[in-house]
Amino acid sequence: MSTMITADLVDLDLSAGTKEAAARSLAERMVALCRVTDLDGFLADVAAREAQMPTGLDGGIGIPHCRSAHVTAPTLAFGRSAAGVDFGAPDGPADLIFLIAAPAGADDAHLTILSSLARQLMDERFTGALRAVDSPAEAAAMIAGEEVPAKAPAPETEPEPEPEPEPEPEPGREPGPEPELEQVREPSKATPFRIVAVTSCPTGIAHTYMAAEALEKAGREAGVALVVETQGSAGFTRLDPAAVAAADGVIFAHDVPVREKERFAGKPTVDVGVKAGINRPAELIAEVRGRAERGETTAAAAPTPVDKAGEPEEGYGTKLRKWLMSGVSYMVPFVAAGGLLIALGFALGGYDIDKAPSVAEHFAWGQIDSWAALMFQIGGLAFAFLVPVLAGYIAYGMADRPGLVPGFVGGSIALTIDAGFLGGLAAGLLAGGTVLAIQKARVPAALRGIMPVVVIPLLSSIAVGFLMFLVIGKPIASLQSALTDWLSGLSGANAVILGVILGLMMCFDLGGPLNKVAYAFAVGGLATPNEGSLKVMAAVMAAGMVPPLAMALATAVRGRLFTRTERENGKAAWVLGASFITEGAIPFAAADPLRVIPAAMAGGAVTGALSMAFECTLRAPHGGVFVIPLIGNPFLYLLAIVAGVLVSAGLVILLKSTTRKNPAGAGTPEERTEAGAAVTVAA
Repeated sequence: MSTMITADLVDLDLSAGTKEAAARSLAERMVALCRVTDLDGFLADVAAREAQMPTGLDGGIGIPHCRSAHVTAPTLAFGRSAAGVDFGAPDGPADLIFLIAAPAGADDAHLTILSSLARQLMDERFTGALRAVDSPAEAAAMIAGEEVPAKAPAPETEPEPEPEPEPEPEPGREPGPEPELEQVREPSKATPFRIVAVTSCPTGIAHTYMAAEALEKAGREAGVALVVETQGSAGFTRLDPAAVAAADGVIFAHDVPVREKERFAGKPTVDVGVKAGINRPAELIAEVRGRAERGETTAAAAPTPVDKAGEPEEGYGTKLRKWLMSGVSYMVPFVAAGGLLIALGFALGGYDIDKAPSVAEHFAWGQIDSWAALMFQIGGLAFAFLVPVLAGYIAYGMADRPGLVPGFVGGSIALTIDAGFLGGLAAGLLAGGTVLAIQKARVPAALRGIMPVVVIPLLSSIAVGFLMFLVIGKPIASLQSALTDWLSGLSGANAVILGVILGLMMCFDLGGPLNKVAYAFAVGGLATPNEGSLKVMAAVMAAGMVPPLAMALATAVRGRLFTRTERENGKAAWVLGASFITEGAIPFAAADPLRVIPAAMAGGAVTGALSMAFECTLRAPHGGVFVIPLIGNPFLYLLAIVAGVLVSAGLVILLKSTTRKNPAGAGTPEERTEAGAAVTVAA
């Protein structure tokens, strides 16, 4: 760390009032040391990361960070603000701000900086010393771990106990091999309560290690033997199996599923979000001890990973969205492979290829029709998995692996009774809910070992099968049939209106939840394809291509309205838009949302409407311009995309021209210099 921060990268009197100004002030120090080559480009990457999730932490700490192609070496800059800067932490502004920069692709360096710093920030002596230090050199040395300034305040500590044969516990643990539990060391007079814990967060960086540090500290204060497995982005070191076997309780503090969770089966378990591990570790330890005293085990007390992912206050609607998107995300690869193969089969063999005999019995190596039939039949088999995979992984998102069997069974029943995509959704939710209900039942100790592999799959499959065949299956099948008929009959104004709505949804949040809802609706229609559902898929993909292509065109036509970084991003946006990667417009929307997002929505609505009006169809769920030959009415389809791109590009240029003549960083350096000189002369 000593090479990552120096006194020149420390500002003990940071005067910035906003997080953007704070990041710029610290980044300018990196530029001065040639650690960052393009200030605006680097700040755009910092802003993009900040837009994903606030980087403020409790205790007055902000840690803006990113990987960027404009960084030459891993670098850490520190600023201390007397007034505080809002980085989105629940407890208010941050006065200690750490800007972390890592080169693109330098994942290990990025993780090393963040994980080491995150552990230090859990130590009140460390943060207190940073608030008291008055020398940039001392602050840099302290952060680098080289020395502790004499002026740093230290809390009172209890007298050291008399030496004992076993080694004294360390005040903290650095990432690396996990320590063993007390019982495998020299035995003591009273065996402590033993806990194993797992911490993880979506990025696997700061919160993962802060939760681990907080739990270990609380464990020492409570007199329990506690060891933590940190499942970070760079992998994880498994706890010693002997330590897991000897543990009296388990704590999961995580926002993503615990890997290899079966290792902890049959033990009293507390399952919470990772921030609970940071904010209330003592309560978690007390809770798991209470469950152990009551004899509760995983089957009786532990919620599922996805059920408790995120913050404890998450509503049911948020959890439902996560469960549904879990199923859709696993289904999409089957749709992609199957749809492309079916489309290729039609392209090579014509629309009568679905009547070809099985290639297992009739295949001629030299005939194109045989190859077309092969692709079509492989694609059809891949499509047959859509609804079972959807249902199975919705149940998996709710109940982890025990939900897979009843989920797949329910999805297969949905196909059998022609309940289609809607039946798969219902079957997945039923399967997950049934497994959760079974897991809450108290069972004799003798049955706990066979619960996950025999009892839960058996009972849940019976329950889901009964409900799907005899209770809700037929009503859902009727609803699915009505939806299919409605899509098949879409024409005229109704089709155009649906195209407008889908186009607006695809371009509103550029890859966010609303975009994913529209995409999931289109992909679900491919499970039971007809003319209407194929039109919907075509409209969704066309609208999703518009925002990045429009931004690319706008930067090429009127580059002076955009910053140098945006012009560089515009070059990449050509490829991203052509590939149906709507997220290629995010850097533009993050920098100027009030102009970019409305312009993108207008173009998306035009393209969606035209695609539906032209009756374009698409069997593949992805591919962009690379699947144009497989699209029905391909020339009109391209015309719809071009029209939307022109509308969006023209509108964003108009908005930027009329409301902001010379945005910060826009134009060439010479243009900005001339503009500054003109302003000076006018003054």
